[in-house]
Amino acid sequence: MWLKPEEILLKNAFKLWVTENDNDYFVLQRRRGYGEGAGGLTGLLVGTLDTVMDSTSKVAPFRILHLTPDSQIYWSIACGGTKEEIVKHWDWLQQNIMRTLAVFDSSDDITSFVQGKIRGLIAEEGKSSMVQEEDPERFREALLRFHKWFELPAKEKLVTYYSCSYWRGRVPCQGWLYLSTNFLCFYSYLLGAEVKLVISWDEIWRLEKTSNVILTESIHVQAHGENHYFSMFLHLHETFLLMEQLADYAVKRLFDKESFDREPSLCDPLQVTKRGLETHARSEQFRMFFRLPREENLLEVHESFLWVPFSHFNALGKICLSESYLCFASQDGTQCHVIVPIREVVSVEKPDSSSRSLTVCVRGKRALRFSEVRHYERLAGTIRSRCGIASSPQHSASSETIKGECQTLINHFEDNPDDVTLMVGQRDSSKAVSTEALMTVFHPQDVENLDPKMLKEKMKEQSWNIHFTEYGRGTSMFFTKKTRDLIVRGVPEALRGELWMLFSGAVNDMATHPGYYTELVEHSLGTSTLATDEIERDLHRSLPEHPAFQSDTGISALRRVLTAYASRNPKIGYCQAMNILTSVLLLYAKEEEAFWLLVAVCERMLPDYFNRRIIGALVDQAVFEELIRDHLPQLVEHMADLSFFSSVSLSWFLTLFVSVLPIESAVNVVDCFFYDGVKAILQLGLAVLGANMEALIGCHDDAEAVTILNKFFDSVTNKDSPLPPTVQQASLSNSDRSSHATVDISELIRESYEKYGSIRSEDVESSRKRNKLFVIQTLEDTTKQNVLRVVSQEVKFSASQLDDLYYLFKRQHFLSCYWMIDSPALTHHDPSQPYLDQYQLGFQQFSLLFSLLEPWAVCSAAHSLSLWVCRLIDHNQDGLVNFKEFCSALDIFYHGSFTDKLKFLFKLHLPPAFELPEDGVIRKSPERGRGKVDLQAYLKQWQDEILKKEETIKDLPRINQAQFIQLSKTMYNLFHGDPEEEELYRAVARVTSLLLRMEEVGRRLQEPASPKKTPPAAPEEGEGEGEEQREEQASSSPSTLQKDSPTSSSSPSTLQKDSSPTTSSPASSSSSPSSSPTSAMQKDSPSSPTSPPPTSSPSSPTSGVQRDPPASGEVDWSFSFEQILASLLNEPKVVFFFERPVDADARLAHARAQQLRPRAK
Repeated sequence: MWLKPEEILLKNAFKLWVTENDNDYFVLQRRRGYGEGAGGLTGLLVGTLDTVMDSTSKVAPFRILHLTPDSQIYWSIACGGTKEEIVKHWDWLQQNIMRTLAVFDSSDDITSFVQGKIRGLIAEEGKSSMVQEEDPERFREALLRFHKWFELPAKEKLVTYYSCSYWRGRVPCQGWLYLSTNFLCFYSYLLGAEVKLVISWDEIWRLEKTSNVILTESIHVQAHGENHYFSMFLHLHETFLLMEQLADYAVKRLFDKESFDREPSLCDPLQVTKRGLETHARSEQFRMFFRLPREENLLEVHESFLWVPFSHFNALGKICLSESYLCFASQDGTQCHVIVPIREVVSVEKPDSSSRSLTVCVRGKRALRFSEVRHYERLAGTIRSRCGIASSPQHSASSETIKGECQTLINHFEDNPDDVTLMVGQRDSSKAVSTEALMTVFHPQDVENLDPKMLKEKMKEQSWNIHFTEYGRGTSMFFTKKTRDLIVRGVPEALRGELWMLFSGAVNDMATHPGYYTELVEHSLGTSTLATDEIERDLHRSLPEHPAFQSDTGISALRRVLTAYASRNPKIGYCQAMNILTSVLLLYAKEEEAFWLLVAVCERMLPDYFNRRIIGALVDQAVFEELIRDHLPQLVEHMADLSFFSSVSLSWFLTLFVSVLPIESAVNVVDCFFYDGVKAILQLGLAVLGANMEALIGCHDDAEAVTILNKFFDSVTNKDSPLPPTVQQASLSNSDRSSHATVDISELIRESYEKYGSIRSEDVESSRKRNKLFVIQTLEDTTKQNVLRVVSQEVKFSASQLDDLYYLFKRQHFLSCYWMIDSPALTHHDPSQPYLDQYQLGFQQFSLLFSLLEPWAVCSAAHSLSLWVCRLIDHNQDGLVNFKEFCSALDIFYHGSFTDKLKFLFKLHLPPAFELPEDGVIRKSPERGRGKVDLQAYLKQWQDEILKKEETIKDLPRINQAQFIQLSKTMYNLFHGDPEEEELYRAVARVTSLLLRMEEVGRRLQEPASPKKTPPAAPEEGEGEGEEQREEQASSSPSTLQKDSPTSSSSPSTLQKDSSPTTSSPASSSSSPSSSPTSAMQKDSPSSPTSPPPTSSPSSPTSGVQRDPPASGEVDWSFSFEQILASLLNEPKVVFFFERPVDADARLAHARAQQLRPRAK
């Protein structure tokens, strides 16, 4: 490898280098302790020094130095891992550089020329290299060490590396931590003790920062039941964040099957860089904080002051700019933040250059004044270009015109609301979509009603109107502490839908996708999928006590929203609890607004909640348990097992307390959720447990604890709710209410904020990432146990062997995803499949794993044999093999009897394994949510499997000429490399000869039984020829037949060369000549002489390819499995070969060690 020229003052410092070759301008050296004379104390000391100092010499112990005759300064220009590699560089220098150097007179000119040449070579290599880092030279050297030490495939992308210590027990090992796209690797070499660690990100259970008495700060990694600790980092926080990002990237790509289409820096696993990961993390945090659509990416960040008019002071914070939004957040994020869609900006002014300020004017006659912006001119230009505003001197005048026109349009649409539909491009069919919230339809407010509850409701509305006057209304409203205080007190019924849209960010989604929902409704209604079936089943279970969902109006709106979302996001489709949540949204929001609110909840605010495994909800359960330990220690002391609270609180998180609280109280919880996210649900959960602390501590079992919590929820009321009794839920009778004190929901929410409001959203997100790994691995382990329990009943592998097989199978599945963008495993992944089919292998991956585990050393026919095995065990013929099918085949090879193994080989040479076309097409069964599932077909298939009788050898069809020839070739390939290879060849040759003679005798016995079938043209001549040939064949010795047969043991090497599936064999001409119709062998066995002889024989036999129709007058011959089995049983060598026990543990250990290496080669 060519190196960027670096100055070296002493070419042999401390005598660590030995000169191997030199001339006037270059020196080739070898590192002491490597190559000849390696080992001993010198080798240990030099190796340790190279590892600790991160020297390239550890993996590249050869180097080339450049020098000039009159200088003592040397320049390192190349290094190599082997003598051959460095000699190539040396020869290139001799042939291309040495002659040119004689032209120069000055030593400086010579050095400049050599350095320029080397830099040019490095630049040429860099054009096709995947290295795109801040320090390419150092990174190239680190990449060399990474691939040399860990022997990973060359495709594996190294992201970064750090110096650190790895703790083995109580002893630290100083070395280097390498972080790549798919692996965490560590290498250390100290005084002859080499430590090498390779862990794939998809195997990690826990990744967290820890501290104890010995280690002040360290990173804890748990994988395979082992704990690994890394410390002594220069930048531990930076390292941990990057490890967390890589682990999360692997989880999303491998487990969630996410393709990152909107992330150019992450869509290709071969191009992932540290910078790309950091940019992705910043954008993700930016979108999460400001509740922006997932298409937005953080482009620019500027520190500045924002003038807050209602408080009359400048708030210090950061301006964040994305493709479509201008956002500002104060330093702590709680004082104030504001979101301005670029579409709302009407002008950008620079009033005062001395204060580096700019003013952004938005619709509604509002302006935001930013000051002390370092690059205010560039920021102003960027905003103008994004919103299409010209920066001409007449801009002020034009901005007034624009604002006037905008205000005119706004006034027009306020007076003519029907025109808004035409403006956004909705069609006439949108009339089917409800344009009013269900609460407005079924419970219109009575303006003349002046009861105390309505008066209080009017006071709330007045408070919010004052807030709108001071802080703004709509998308560019200021979010402050006062906003949260109003939320905690309760949102007025009339404003609830508007504020939910604003706080969740759904208002921006709807504004940027006009007409989208209407098109979805038109497209999805009338379709029939598994999701629509589930939706229809749950429609009447959604708030059935509410009048709105006792009529067709509410049910139809609910159906349209759920069906439209299932069409938008087939990956989620429909999950239980979505109906309850959507019902509440429809009560206070218009139908299209409810759809976008559902999008915001499912895709941003509660990620991974509504899917088959509800991973997001389980992750938040783990976060909730951590918070219980931190904030309710008394409860933890009494109940050591907190899994009870996880099971009880699952419905709290999935339905936002709607399923456990009366609807009039639950909507207050939803208010807080849309403003503060899941943090509000966690706080309220802690407040509920805290309010029932004494009762829970005194309970004796889980059932009593559940009863206590249910009674508490039934006692929660909303004394300020203006809803009539027909709408409110009354779960408790009057006697129950008198025995159990009522709790006002507003007081409960206020208490949750006062006691647990210190919980930060950033800490919740960090805990989510930390617990997600553990939750996913726990689910994966449960899946594994279920799979192993099913498979163990049908195979003879031990529990530990099955565990190892599952590990190998799952890793091979992931190997197809590691270095590919459009992997078949990702493309055809179907989360609705049962756990047995969650991990499947295509032919390429199956072939690689099968070659590591098959017990025989197959040579040239390995590819064909793997293909036939894959086809045979792929029962549903979808091009994919699941774990059960894979283990069933291996079990025959490892533990089957001689008959079982021979029967398996026999079936490999029959359709469908032997004659299917190699088109590589994957035929998938219907996927979840994408088509109507034929449940009757599945039930019938299940019934057939139950009633299926065990296959006997008599059920096997006969094997024809071409198939038998290929079977013989396959057996020869299996014997290759065996110590008794020659004897096995001869045994099979004898069996082949015997079978051919048996078939000839059987044909001879059958001929008189059917004289009418003989062709009348020349019967005597044909019979004479056939008789003469039969006499010659009968008198020939086995060795003579072996010479004519392709399976002759006298020339095994010749047979191996001729063992391709498409090679014709002379056996057909020698054993069944086609020159005479009567000399052809019969298809039927000798035991059935009454069967008529066939009248045709195949043309030249080929393996795996359908033969042409036989010519007239030719006959074919075939064998039954019983004939082959009986003949081979007479050969002890063959029987012993197949019945020889296989060391399964050794094969599994070999496979684990070599699984990655075939790709590296």
